[in-house]
Amino acid sequence: MRLLSKALLGLAALVLVAAAAGLVVTWAPDRPVEALQARWAGPPSQFLDVQGQAVHFRDEGPRADPTPIVLLHGTSASLHTWEGWAAALRGQRRVIRMDLPGFGLTGPDREGDYSIDAYTRFTLRFLDAMGVQRSVLAGNSLGGEIAWHVAAAAPWRVERLVLVDAAGYALDPESVPLGFRLASMPALGWIAEHALPRALVEVSVRDVYGDPSRVTEELVDRYYELSLRQGNRAALGRRLAQLRPGNDAGRIQTLTIPTLILWGARDRLIPPKHGQRFHRDIAGSQMVIYEGLGHVPHEEDPGRTVADVRRFIAR
Repeated sequence: MRLLSKALLGLAALVLVAAAAGLVVTWAPDRPVEALQARWAGPPSQFLDVQGQAVHFRDEGPRADPTPIVLLHGTSASLHTWEGWAAALRGQRRVIRMDLPGFGLTGPDREGDYSIDAYTRFTLRFLDAMGVQRSVLAGNSLGGEIAWHVAAAAPWRVERLVLVDAAGYALDPESVPLGFRLASMPALGWIAEHALPRALVEVSVRDVYGDPSRVTEELVDRYYELSLRQGNRAALGRRLAQLRPGNDAGRIQTLTIPTLILWGARDRLIPPKHGQRFHRDIAGSQMVIYEGLGHVPHEEDPGRTVADVRRFIAR
């Protein structure tokens, strides 16, 4: 019996040593925003004070454009996810994109409020600060949910709406990125805020791509380093804790704005049936499904997806 107890104590000690070693290897302290700006906030990046929040944004293209194209990214992404679209559009249209509170270089919300209502108010305040009264509003995932909430709350501010694998209905994912799963576990909160294996980020990004071979080292670097921005990991946990998927789904049927719905056929986080439901609920909407693409089709294949956007906004 004594030998068994010693063996169990030895095993427990080994487990603790292994866990401690793993924590040391993956230890990744927060980085101040200044340390990340050189790589991720080069020209044409700017920062704008929006009610005390220093918002990272990019504003490109002709300033005379009366209805700029405004792009809203998804959870744990940043304005960089739209680079392909911005490059294709900024020659003819004004294109504005920003890092939402809790993500990218903008960093955590001062009040810790990551509800959709808070994001809707923030977006309208940002547009006010930019002097934009009316826009073509596009969003992916969380950004898509914010976009249609803005359109429902202030339809006179939105000329056209583009939803890219948007959230809005009760979730029934076929696969959730491992990073999201860990961040949503309160028991792992402290560890998730202080340790971050780069491999975990890579697995999570590959999970949302239809073709994981498209995931490059630089892409993983971007998601990884911006996750380390001071306060972002804690903000992600709070954002996931405040999720209320499907609570406002009834408002979608009230939308009358011309709407284009784009979806990756291999999206396992928000499957294509959600896009089809948006298409049914928004009268007169158009829908395109992309074979081979996943949850971020605008990032995975910007050329193919932006071509449909250009046709839509030209009509």
